[in-house]
Amino acid sequence: MTYQTHTLNNGLRIIHQPSESNISYCGFAINVGTRNEQSGEEGMAHFVEHMLFKGTRKRKTHHIVNRMENVGGELNAYTNKEETFVYATFLEEYTQRAMELLGDMLFNSDFPQNQIDRERDVILDEIQSYQDSPSELIFDDFERLLFPDHSIGNYILGTKESLKSFDHNAVENFVKRNYLLEHMLFFSFGNTSFNKIVRWAQKYYSFSVTSDINRYNSPVPSNPLKVVLDKDTAQSHVIMGRPVFEMFNDDRYTLLLINNLLSGGDSSRLNVALREKRGLVYNVESNVALYTDTGVFSIYFGCDPKNADKCIRLVEQELSRLQKESLSPIQLQIAKKQVCGQIGIAAENHENVALGMAKRYLHFNNYESIHEVFEKIKGITSEDIKRISTELFNPDRFSYLKYK
Repeated sequence: MTYQTHTLNNGLRIIHQPSESNISYCGFAINVGTRNEQSGEEGMAHFVEHMLFKGTRKRKTHHIVNRMENVGGELNAYTNKEETFVYATFLEEYTQRAMELLGDMLFNSDFPQNQIDRERDVILDEIQSYQDSPSELIFDDFERLLFPDHSIGNYILGTKESLKSFDHNAVENFVKRNYLLEHMLFFSFGNTSFNKIVRWAQKYYSFSVTSDINRYNSPVPSNPLKVVLDKDTAQSHVIMGRPVFEMFNDDRYTLLLINNLLSGGDSSRLNVALREKRGLVYNVESNVALYTDTGVFSIYFGCDPKNADKCIRLVEQELSRLQKESLSPIQLQIAKKQVCGQIGIAAENHENVALGMAKRYLHFNNYESIHEVFEKIKGITSEDIKRISTELFNPDRFSYLKYK
């Protein structure tokens, strides 16, 4: 894998990966998300992402959408706790068109009040839909439980109360405070020469937007809690877990391997213990979310309410096994091959590669090749797995959230 980088005079970083595919991707990765919201701004990061599509100083909403759709391209965006991505997918010959449009959306949006009022109703409907999906909502409720007094625990969609307060000035102030070149990255994946990418970036993105605001304060996790919420659901939905280390920690690949051991497929330990052997659940999964200064490990399952406590005990038994029993050399080799195979298959999806490259470079200012990742995974030992499991998987340090 080869990639090329450049930094414009104004500080905007650029990363490009050449590809022989006729399909290209480019866009902005912005180091701004839910955790950048101040009190009363809950949901603003996600709201701004929507508003970027609602008009600029030279384009109306339909002009923005049609600009790429008229040539068979697509515009996409998403927001999470620490990042916002706005990007396009298109035939390679329309790279300049995509770059100009994305620059217009990011730096010239005018946030008209009538569009704000309209989009508020759209997101209120989205919130209602989300609240009807307990298997999704429980993850946000869990992070709110872990980080109760910090914006990283905010709901990405916000609340009905916070959305009602959003107006042109509130949106514009959030953008001016956070959409800064020093917190952005432009990424490109495709067959266009890097010289052209840099030249067009200089043409469309050469201006200065800076700030000296201290944007982050690290969250202080709560003490472990056990909470039951009455959601009037047919199943019990259960999530259990705890805060863990941040994305820069050298043990992140070991935790990735452990996560895959627990729920990486039909043969994974949690799936075998809860579904295949006992038929207690349809779905059980473990997840790792690593942020810049903290992280979350969690295990989720849905089951018949009468089986919830039994499922919790079985999960805790599997976590205890990791602490007490070393993987045999064969088990360790199989675990590594599974992870590397999954990473390799995912690398065939060029959109995932482009977005993953952008996220990595946004935070680390470098990009690991797939072979470098493989080498780090191959270096993991059984002792590493026991050590991390012992450090992180004590049930006394877990928080538990159950919908009933």
